[in-house]
Amino acid sequence: MKLSAFIGVAAAIAVPSAVAAQQTAPTTVEPLIPAASTVLDISAEGKATRPADLATIRAGVVSQGTSAGAALSDNAARMARVLAALKRAGIAPRDIATADVSLSPQYRYTDGQPPAITGYQATNSVAVKFRDVAKAGPILDALVAQGANQIDGPSLSVAEPDAALDEARGDALKRARARADLYARAAGLRVARIVSINETGQDAGGPNPPVLYARAMAADARTAIQPGEKDITVTLAVRFLLQ
Repeated sequence: MKLSAFIGVAAAIAVPSAVAAQQTAPTTVEPLIPAASTVLDISAEGKATRPADLATIRAGVVSQGTSAGAALSDNAARMARVLAALKRAGIAPRDIATADVSLSPQYRYTDGQPPAITGYQATNSVAVKFRDVAKAGPILDALVAQGANQIDGPSLSVAEPDAALDEARGDALKRARARADLYARAAGLRVARIVSINETGQDAGGPNPPVLYARAMAADARTAIQPGEKDITVTLAVRFLLQ
């Protein structure tokens, strides 16, 4: 009985000791943002410029026929000539991809009567990448001569944007820091450090919205594609600590 009482007393003494040890152990760490400091959030866009060196054009054939078979047959023959012209121009197979194949009935509408099928329309188009933009115009002319009657583009872009993106990131951070220094001086403070950097958006010089290509009717007309330059941008959200 005495032994049991002794164990109970020992346990009662030990538990408060453990609780005391837990209470005296550190339970917090130094806050990320000191209470006496000021936080400043800046959004900045950086930019790099590169020549557009990749043109993507959609070329196809639209055929009409009194029957589905006739429309498809005519379409296939014309498309074969278009693909052969691309091959002769040296366009690699990896740069030619089918974009759309469709067959649809054409209707005649008369008041008070159900629509009547008058024929069929077949469409076949391919997306073509031109890695030598200067050759895109003459090849377009050759495609039209071989039966292509539906062409959209070009969509101009930058083929290898990684280095330009990194340049834009550095430019964005430089702009953010300059703006933070301006705010800090105006407030009588200084920039102590960067707390966080978050990339919120980028434009890698991707394709611009395609435009309809129309070939001039003059016999000596030639299509010219002017690549120009593309702006490659990165947007950063940077948090600064001011003191």
